[in-house]
Amino acid sequence: MKGMVAALAGPERVEVRSFDVPEPEPGAVVARVRRANVCGSEVHIYHFHHPLIRECVLGHEFVGEIVALGEGVTTDYAGQPVREGDRVTAPYYLTCRRCPACLRGDFNLCQRAYAFWSRPPEVEPHFHGAFATHYYIHPDQYFYRVPEGLPDEVVAGANCGLSQVLFGLHRAGLSAGDTLVVQGAGGLGLYAAAVGRHMGARVVAVEGIPERLELARRFGAEEVVDMAEHPTPGERAGRVRELTGGYGADVVLEVTGVPAAFVEALELARPGGCVVEIGNVNVGREHEVPLAPGLITRKMLRIQGFVRYQPWYLHRALRFLEQHHREHPFGELTDREYPLKQVGEAIEREEARRVARPAIVPDL
Repeated sequence: MKGMVAALAGPERVEVRSFDVPEPEPGAVVARVRRANVCGSEVHIYHFHHPLIRECVLGHEFVGEIVALGEGVTTDYAGQPVREGDRVTAPYYLTCRRCPACLRGDFNLCQRAYAFWSRPPEVEPHFHGAFATHYYIHPDQYFYRVPEGLPDEVVAGANCGLSQVLFGLHRAGLSAGDTLVVQGAGGLGLYAAAVGRHMGARVVAVEGIPERLELARRFGAEEVVDMAEHPTPGERAGRVRELTGGYGADVVLEVTGVPAAFVEALELARPGGCVVEIGNVNVGREHEVPLAPGLITRKMLRIQGFVRYQPWYLHRALRFLEQHHREHPFGELTDREYPLKQVGEAIEREEARRVARPAIVPDL
Protein backbone atom coordinates (compact mmCIF):
# COMPACT_ATOMS: atom_id res chain seq x y z
CA MET A 1 0.00 0.00 0.00
CA LYS A 2 1.29 3.44 -0.94
CA GLY A 3 1.07 6.50 1.25
CA MET A 4 2.08 10.15 0.92
CA VAL A 5 4.00 12.62 3.04
CA ALA A 6 4.46 16.40 2.93
CA ALA A 7 8.25 16.67 2.91
CA LEU A 8 10.19 19.85 3.66
CA ALA A 9 12.72 19.84 0.83
CA GLY A 10 14.30 23.19 1.74
CA PRO A 11 13.38 26.48 3.40
CA GLU A 12 9.74 27.24 2.49
CA ARG A 13 9.67 24.39 -0.06
CA VAL A 14 7.26 21.50 0.46
CA GLU A 15 6.99 18.45 -1.78
CA VAL A 16 4.43 15.64 -1.59
CA ARG A 17 6.23 12.30 -1.90
CA SER A 18 4.97 8.72 -2.08
CA PHE A 19 6.32 5.71 -0.16
CA ASP A 20 5.26 2.18 0.68
CA VAL A 21 3.40 2.06 3.99
CA PRO A 22 5.57 -0.18 6.20
CA GLU A 23 4.54 -3.10 8.32
CA PRO A 24 5.04 -2.22 12.00
CA GLU A 25 8.01 -3.76 13.79
CA PRO A 26 7.41 -5.40 17.21
CA GLY A 27 6.10 -2.77 19.61
CA ALA A 28 5.18 -0.29 16.86
CA VAL A 29 1.87 0.94 15.44
CA VAL A 30 0.92 2.24 12.00
CA ALA A 31 -1.95 4.73 11.98
CA ARG A 32 -3.84 6.45 9.21
CA VAL A 33 -3.86 10.21 9.82
CA ARG A 34 -7.39 11.55 10.10
CA ARG A 35 -6.53 15.15 10.94
CA ALA A 36 -3.41 17.19 11.79
CA ASN A 37 -3.30 20.77 13.02
CA VAL A 38 -0.80 23.39 11.87
CA CYS A 39 1.07 24.48 15.00
CA GLY A 40 3.30 27.52 15.34
CA SER A 41 6.26 25.15 15.51
CA GLU A 42 5.64 24.23 11.88
CA VAL A 43 6.21 27.86 10.96
CA HIS A 44 9.70 27.78 12.54
CA ILE A 45 10.53 24.46 10.88
CA TYR A 46 9.17 25.67 7.52
CA HIS A 47 11.68 28.55 7.56
CA PHE A 48 14.55 26.29 8.71
CA HIS A 49 14.67 28.08 12.08
CA HIS A 50 14.48 24.90 14.18
CA PRO A 51 17.92 23.84 15.47
CA LEU A 52 17.31 20.10 14.96
CA ILE A 53 14.55 19.58 12.41
CA ARG A 54 15.17 20.57 8.81
CA GLU A 55 14.49 18.28 5.82
CA CYS A 56 11.74 16.23 7.37
CA VAL A 57 8.11 15.18 7.20
CA LEU A 58 6.17 18.11 8.59
CA GLY A 59 3.45 18.00 11.23
CA HIS A 60 3.03 16.71 14.77
CA GLU A 61 -0.44 17.57 16.18
CA PHE A 62 -2.72 14.79 14.99
CA VAL A 63 -5.34 12.15 15.56
CA GLY A 64 -5.07 8.87 13.68
CA GLU A 65 -6.72 5.50 13.22
CA ILE A 66 -4.85 2.24 13.76
CA VAL A 67 -4.32 0.23 10.56
CA ALA A 68 -1.69 -2.23 11.85
CA LEU A 69 -0.34 -3.30 15.23
CA GLY A 70 3.18 -4.59 15.70
CA GLU A 71 3.84 -7.84 17.51
CA GLY A 72 3.17 -7.55 21.22
CA VAL A 73 1.00 -4.42 21.05
CA THR A 74 -2.33 -5.15 22.69
CA THR A 75 -2.83 -2.02 24.81
CA ASP A 76 -1.93 1.66 24.76
CA TYR A 77 0.36 3.20 27.40
CA ALA A 78 -2.55 3.52 29.85
CA GLY A 79 -3.30 -0.20 29.63
CA GLN A 80 -6.41 0.28 27.48
CA PRO A 81 -6.96 -2.49 24.90
CA VAL A 82 -6.41 -1.37 21.30
CA ARG A 83 -7.28 -2.88 17.95
CA GLU A 84 -7.32 -1.90 14.31
CA GLY A 85 -9.80 0.91 13.69
CA ASP A 86 -9.30 2.57 17.09
CA ARG A 87 -8.44 6.26 17.09
CA VAL A 88 -5.14 7.12 18.76
CA THR A 89 -2.77 10.00 19.32
CA ALA A 90 0.85 10.07 20.45
CA PRO A 91 3.43 12.50 21.82
CA TYR A 92 5.45 13.76 18.88
CA TYR A 93 8.77 12.67 20.37
CA LEU A 94 10.55 9.55 21.60
CA THR A 95 11.36 8.66 25.20
CA CYS A 96 14.29 6.26 24.99
CA ARG A 97 14.38 5.65 28.78
CA ARG A 98 18.15 5.15 28.54
CA CYS A 99 19.76 8.59 28.12
CA PRO A 100 20.85 10.73 31.12
CA ALA A 101 17.67 12.84 30.97
CA CYS A 102 15.37 9.81 30.92
CA LEU A 103 17.33 8.18 33.75
CA ARG A 104 16.55 11.28 35.84
CA GLY A 105 12.87 10.91 34.96
CA ASP A 106 12.93 13.92 32.63
CA PHE A 107 11.37 12.06 29.71
CA ASN A 108 10.41 15.32 28.05
CA LEU A 109 14.13 16.14 27.76
CA CYS A 110 15.07 12.80 26.17
CA GLN A 111 18.23 13.23 24.11
CA ARG A 112 16.69 11.10 21.36
CA ALA A 113 13.38 13.00 21.39
CA TYR A 114 13.53 13.90 17.69
CA ALA A 115 15.50 10.89 16.52
CA PHE A 116 12.79 10.02 14.01
CA TRP A 117 11.14 13.40 13.32
CA SER A 118 14.50 14.82 12.24
CA ARG A 119 14.97 12.12 9.59
CA PRO A 120 14.31 12.82 5.91
CA PRO A 121 11.32 10.90 4.54
CA GLU A 122 13.53 8.65 2.41
CA VAL A 123 14.73 6.96 5.61
CA GLU A 124 12.49 4.07 6.63
CA PRO A 125 9.85 3.89 7.98
CA HIS A 126 9.25 7.15 6.02
CA PHE A 127 6.16 8.35 7.89
CA HIS A 128 7.91 10.42 10.56
CA GLY A 129 5.50 13.40 10.65
CA ALA A 130 1.76 13.99 10.81
CA PHE A 131 1.31 15.87 7.52
CA ALA A 132 0.95 12.56 5.76
CA THR A 133 -1.56 9.86 5.00
CA HIS A 134 0.01 7.63 7.69
CA TYR A 135 2.02 8.01 10.90
CA TYR A 136 4.48 5.48 12.34
CA ILE A 137 4.38 5.19 16.14
CA HIS A 138 7.74 3.78 17.22
CA PRO A 139 8.30 1.19 19.97
CA ASP A 140 9.77 3.86 22.28
CA GLN A 141 6.89 6.26 21.66
CA TYR A 142 3.94 6.55 24.02
CA PHE A 143 0.45 6.50 22.49
CA TYR A 144 -3.10 6.58 23.81
CA ARG A 145 -6.50 5.55 22.58
CA VAL A 146 -8.87 8.47 22.01
CA PRO A 147 -12.07 8.31 24.09
CA GLU A 148 -15.31 7.76 22.23
CA GLY A 149 -17.34 10.90 21.67
CA LEU A 150 -14.42 13.29 21.20
CA PRO A 151 -14.58 14.82 17.69
CA ASP A 152 -11.36 14.78 15.65
CA GLU A 153 -11.27 18.58 15.50
CA VAL A 154 -11.35 18.73 19.31
CA VAL A 155 -8.71 16.09 20.01
CA ALA A 156 -6.18 16.82 17.23
CA GLY A 157 -4.32 19.44 19.29
CA ALA A 158 -4.19 17.46 22.53
CA ASN A 159 -0.71 16.03 21.93
CA CYS A 160 0.91 19.45 21.82
CA GLY A 161 -0.74 22.60 23.14
CA LEU A 162 -3.12 21.15 25.71
CA SER A 163 -0.61 18.66 27.13
CA GLN A 164 2.03 21.40 27.25
CA VAL A 165 -0.01 23.83 29.34
CA LEU A 166 -1.30 21.08 31.63
CA PHE A 167 2.30 20.11 32.33
CA GLY A 168 3.49 23.69 32.80
CA LEU A 169 0.67 24.82 35.07
CA HIS A 170 0.80 21.70 37.22
CA ARG A 171 4.57 22.01 37.63
CA ALA A 172 4.21 25.72 38.44
CA GLY A 173 1.99 24.78 41.38
CA LEU A 174 -1.11 26.67 40.26
CA SER A 175 -3.75 26.23 42.95
CA ALA A 176 -7.42 26.96 43.51
CA GLY A 177 -7.85 30.62 44.37
CA ASP A 178 -4.69 31.74 42.56
CA THR A 179 -4.68 34.38 39.85
CA LEU A 180 -3.28 33.18 36.54
CA VAL A 181 -2.33 35.76 33.91
CA VAL A 182 -2.06 34.30 30.41
CA GLN A 183 -0.10 36.43 27.94
CA GLY A 184 -1.57 35.64 24.53
CA ALA A 185 -4.88 34.05 23.61
CA GLY A 186 -3.84 31.91 20.67
CA GLY A 187 -4.18 28.14 20.81
CA LEU A 188 -1.88 27.66 23.82
CA GLY A 189 -3.38 30.60 25.68
CA LEU A 190 -6.94 29.42 25.17
CA TYR A 191 -6.06 25.92 26.35
CA ALA A 192 -4.39 27.51 29.39
CA ALA A 193 -7.49 29.56 30.17
CA ALA A 194 -9.64 26.43 30.23
CA VAL A 195 -7.12 24.43 32.26
CA GLY A 196 -6.57 27.27 34.74
CA ARG A 197 -10.30 27.76 35.18
CA HIS A 198 -10.86 24.08 35.96
CA MET A 199 -7.91 24.07 38.38
CA GLY A 200 -9.83 26.70 40.33
CA ALA A 201 -7.75 29.73 39.38
CA ARG A 202 -8.98 33.18 38.43
CA VAL A 203 -7.82 33.61 34.82
CA VAL A 204 -6.83 36.95 33.28
CA ALA A 205 -5.98 36.95 29.55
CA VAL A 206 -3.78 39.62 27.94
CA GLU A 207 -4.41 39.95 24.19
CA GLY A 208 -4.86 42.56 21.47
CA ILE A 209 -7.02 40.82 18.86
CA PRO A 210 -10.76 41.33 19.56
CA GLU A 211 -11.78 37.85 18.34
CA ARG A 212 -9.22 36.24 20.62
CA LEU A 213 -10.38 38.30 23.58
CA GLU A 214 -13.91 37.03 23.06
CA LEU A 215 -12.67 33.44 22.73
CA ALA A 216 -10.62 33.84 25.91
CA ARG A 217 -13.81 34.63 27.81
CA ARG A 218 -15.51 31.57 26.32
CA PHE A 219 -12.54 29.43 27.36
CA GLY A 220 -12.75 30.54 30.98
CA ALA A 221 -11.03 33.90 31.40
CA GLU A 222 -12.87 35.96 34.01
CA GLU A 223 -11.03 39.15 33.04
CA VAL A 224 -9.24 40.32 29.90
CA VAL A 225 -6.62 43.03 29.42
CA ASP A 226 -7.11 44.49 25.97
CA MET A 227 -3.79 45.64 24.53
CA ALA A 228 -5.65 48.20 22.43
CA GLU A 229 -6.91 49.85 25.63
CA HIS A 230 -3.62 49.30 27.49
CA PRO A 231 -0.96 49.68 24.78
CA THR A 232 2.18 49.88 26.94
CA PRO A 233 3.71 47.28 29.29
CA GLY A 234 3.37 49.73 32.16
CA GLU A 235 -0.34 50.19 31.56
CA ARG A 236 -0.89 46.44 31.34
CA ALA A 237 1.04 45.85 34.56
CA GLY A 238 -1.02 48.56 36.21
CA ARG A 239 -4.25 46.95 35.09
CA VAL A 240 -3.16 43.54 36.43
CA ARG A 241 -2.33 45.14 39.77
CA GLU A 242 -5.80 46.72 39.83
CA LEU A 243 -7.33 43.30 39.26
CA THR A 244 -5.24 41.73 42.03
CA GLY A 245 -5.57 44.27 44.81
CA GLY A 246 -2.29 45.94 43.91
CA TYR A 247 -0.25 42.76 44.30
CA GLY A 248 0.19 40.97 40.96
CA ALA A 249 -0.47 37.49 39.59
CA ASP A 250 0.45 34.27 41.38
CA VAL A 251 1.39 32.66 38.07
CA VAL A 252 2.12 34.34 34.72
CA LEU A 253 2.16 32.13 31.62
CA GLU A 254 3.92 33.53 28.55
CA VAL A 255 2.67 31.95 25.31
CA THR A 256 2.93 34.82 22.82
CA GLY A 257 6.35 33.88 21.44
CA VAL A 258 7.34 37.57 21.61
CA PRO A 259 10.64 38.01 23.52
CA ALA A 260 9.58 41.31 25.08
CA ALA A 261 6.58 39.56 26.66
CA PHE A 262 8.93 37.67 28.97
CA VAL A 263 10.25 40.92 30.44
CA GLU A 264 6.70 42.12 30.85
CA ALA A 265 5.79 38.90 32.66
CA LEU A 266 8.28 39.77 35.40
CA GLU A 267 6.28 42.95 36.06
CA LEU A 268 2.94 41.15 36.05
CA ALA A 269 3.92 38.57 38.67
CA ARG A 270 3.51 39.19 42.39
CA PRO A 271 6.46 39.02 44.81
CA GLY A 272 7.22 35.34 45.26
CA GLY A 273 5.21 34.49 42.16
CA CYS A 274 6.04 32.22 39.26
CA VAL A 275 6.67 33.01 35.59
CA VAL A 276 6.14 30.08 33.22
CA GLU A 277 7.87 30.44 29.84
CA ILE A 278 6.53 28.29 26.99
CA GLY A 279 6.02 30.68 24.09
CA ASN A 280 9.61 31.73 23.32
CA VAL A 281 11.52 28.84 21.78
CA ASN A 282 13.99 30.57 19.44
CA VAL A 283 17.53 31.46 20.47
CA GLY A 284 20.07 33.86 18.98
CA ARG A 285 20.90 37.53 19.26
CA GLU A 286 17.84 38.62 17.28
CA HIS A 287 15.68 37.15 20.05
CA GLU A 288 17.49 38.81 22.96
CA VAL A 289 15.85 41.47 25.13
CA PRO A 290 17.23 43.76 27.87
CA LEU A 291 16.11 43.12 31.43
CA ALA A 292 17.19 44.01 34.95
CA PRO A 293 18.06 40.80 36.86
CA GLY A 294 17.50 42.68 40.09
CA LEU A 295 13.76 42.58 39.44
CA ILE A 296 13.88 38.80 39.71
CA THR A 297 15.92 39.03 42.89
CA ARG A 298 13.86 41.68 44.64
CA LYS A 299 10.55 40.02 43.80
CA MET A 300 12.04 36.56 44.54
CA LEU A 301 10.43 35.21 41.39
CA ARG A 302 10.48 31.61 40.26
CA ILE A 303 11.06 31.32 36.51
CA GLN A 304 10.50 28.01 34.79
CA GLY A 305 10.80 27.18 31.11
CA PHE A 306 9.08 24.14 29.64
CA VAL A 307 9.81 22.23 26.47
CA ARG A 308 7.56 19.32 25.51
CA TYR A 309 5.92 17.50 28.47
CA GLN A 310 6.08 14.25 30.37
CA PRO A 311 4.38 11.86 27.92
CA TRP A 312 1.65 10.71 30.30
CA TYR A 313 0.29 14.26 30.31
CA LEU A 314 -1.23 13.41 26.94
CA HIS A 315 -3.40 10.87 28.73
CA ARG A 316 -4.41 13.58 31.19
CA ALA A 317 -5.18 15.91 28.29
CA LEU A 318 -7.52 13.34 26.74
CA ARG A 319 -9.28 12.89 30.08
CA PHE A 320 -9.59 16.66 30.41
CA LEU A 321 -11.22 16.92 27.00
CA GLU A 322 -13.51 14.00 27.75
CA GLN A 323 -14.80 15.85 30.81
CA HIS A 324 -14.86 19.43 29.55
CA HIS A 325 -15.01 19.55 25.74
CA ARG A 326 -18.67 20.62 25.77
CA GLU A 327 -17.97 23.54 28.10
CA HIS A 328 -15.59 25.41 25.77
CA PRO A 329 -15.48 25.85 21.96
CA PHE A 330 -12.43 23.63 21.31
CA GLY A 331 -13.69 22.91 17.81
CA GLU A 332 -13.27 26.59 16.91
CA LEU A 333 -9.49 26.43 17.38
CA THR A 334 -9.26 25.30 13.75
CA ASP A 335 -11.33 26.85 11.00
CA ARG A 336 -10.11 25.69 7.60
CA GLU A 337 -9.01 22.36 6.15
CA TYR A 338 -6.28 21.80 3.55
CA PRO A 339 -5.12 18.75 1.59
CA LEU A 340 -1.49 17.60 1.66
CA LYS A 341 -0.65 19.40 -1.57
CA GLN A 342 -1.51 22.74 0.09
CA VAL A 343 0.57 22.31 3.24
CA GLY A 344 2.79 25.30 2.38
CA GLU A 345 -0.26 27.53 1.97
CA ALA A 346 -1.67 26.30 5.30
CA ILE A 347 1.60 27.06 7.12
CA GLU A 348 1.73 30.55 5.65
CA ARG A 349 -1.83 31.12 6.82
CA GLU A 350 -0.80 30.08 10.35
CA GLU A 351 2.13 32.48 10.16
CA ALA A 352 -0.31 35.34 9.52
CA ARG A 353 -1.43 34.83 13.15
CA ARG A 354 -5.10 34.47 12.45
CA VAL A 355 -7.44 33.59 15.30
CA ALA A 356 -7.89 29.91 14.46
CA ARG A 357 -5.40 27.42 13.09
CA PRO A 358 -5.68 25.61 9.78
CA ALA A 359 -5.79 21.82 9.70
CA ILE A 360 -4.45 19.23 7.29
CA VAL A 361 -6.89 16.49 6.28
CA PRO A 362 -5.05 14.01 4.01
CA ASP A 363 -8.26 12.55 2.59
CA LEU A 364 -9.31 15.87 1.02
